[in-house]
Amino acid sequence: MEVNMENDQVDTWNELTLVYKSALKEINTKLEILNDEFQHVHQYNPIEHIKSRLKTPESIVKKLKKYGLESTIENMVSYVNDIAGVRIICSFTSDIFRIADMLSNQSDIKVVEVRDYISSPKPSGYKSYHMLVTVPIYLSDKIVDAMVEIQIRTVAMDFWASLEHKINYKFEGNVPDYIRTELVECAHMVSSLDDRMMSINEEVRRLGGEAETEA
Repeated sequence: MEVNMENDQVDTWNELTLVYKSALKEINTKLEILNDEFQHVHQYNPIEHIKSRLKTPESIVKKLKKYGLESTIENMVSYVNDIAGVRIICSFTSDIFRIADMLSNQSDIKVVEVRDYISSPKPSGYKSYHMLVTVPIYLSDKIVDAMVEIQIRTVAMDFWASLEHKINYKFEGNVPDYIRTELVECAHMVSSLDDRMMSINEEVRRLGGEAETEA
């Protein structure tokens, strides 16, 4: 991919890739440590599994073109916030906010933006908790703050979101109304299921049992 080297901190595509891969490693390591600590202290893992990915060069260029911008390193860093992405899958809705708080309390993580689609779902029914954070990457001659998009959701929310993504891709955004209606109804069912499962888990804990699952 041809890019102009105009950024003061990151000068080449290879360096850009290195920085964002390193950022994913940093976030994943933090999450694994937090999950292990939670298991040690509370005998419970709030994280079911973690998915991470780097946006492809084609997707980055496509996004910049959509914004009417040139494909430069500077524009990539400045305008594409989801080059590095981490998705955290939990068992219960309460875990989402627990994990978000744990990440926010990390001294070297800076929270840039939060979008709470749990409390305020999208009209489509989409629910997830989004955080844009920066994490410092220590290179041999400089420190680069890398942006990472973190999505936190339950297993049920992730299943619904995956299906919605496939449907939107299939119809290129022009989804028939009756399918959209079905998706919204399914989103309500997913939300109800999450609430009921969390309620059952909390009741079992209150009675002195342990319903929480281990990752």
